[in-house]
Amino acid sequence: MKLQNKVAVITGGGTGIGRATALLFAEQGARVVVTGIEAAPLHEVVIEIKQLGGEALAIEQDVTLESTWDSVIAEVIGAYGQLDILINNAGIALFANTEDESLENWEKTQSVNLNSVFLGTRAAIKAMKESGGSIVNVSSIEGLVGHPMASAYNASKGGVRIYSKSAALHCAQQGYNIRINTLHPGFISTPMTTTNVVESFGEEGADAFLADVISKIPMGRMAEAREMATGLLFLASDDSTYMTGAELVMDGGFTAQ
Repeated sequence: MKLQNKVAVITGGGTGIGRATALLFAEQGARVVVTGIEAAPLHEVVIEIKQLGGEALAIEQDVTLESTWDSVIAEVIGAYGQLDILINNAGIALFANTEDESLENWEKTQSVNLNSVFLGTRAAIKAMKESGGSIVNVSSIEGLVGHPMASAYNASKGGVRIYSKSAALHCAQQGYNIRINTLHPGFISTPMTTTNVVESFGEEGADAFLADVISKIPMGRMAEAREMATGLLFLASDDSTYMTGAELVMDGGFTAQ
């Protein structure tokens, strides 16, 4: 039980990586709080965790709103008395090249993917600075390398990467015993990936896009969400006590080329 007696908040916890992480953390002894825009998938995760004998709580949250972070932290502390882990996982992916990208979609992407990470990290530091903890911000390989059709997404995930280093250094210098790291997933078989690609390229274009992606992954396949959850478990747990301001890349070899 790597997370026994720990309390973990996972944003975007109803689907994809968030859901897989919530289930894994609960298996490892954590009391899990999942947040997100849509209530139904959050409650489904909570029911599944409780059926397995774990403890969990669902909180509806728009991670882009500053006010929601104060209320979420207050509810978590009220329910469990502590906060040990924050996984800033909520995100969106809208595809467009820099010439065709709209300001509206650019700002929406930065708000969900980057601003929410700042808001969540800041709120968690305030809650954790007396007792310590681990914050993991989910970036992407698109925060390490560019893609011509991901201008806004590249900017947001690159921002998550370098912002997390700044926050990690601040916590270390203040002696807070709060570690802040980033996870950089490669291409994952999740609803967000499939849905967003289809919306951006159409059915036929999506098939071609995904086939091209897989052809460039040395391991020859996309990842499963559970595989990313294991990386988050490592960064959240005491297995990574000497890591802060660091990056964990899990991409099937994509960025090794």
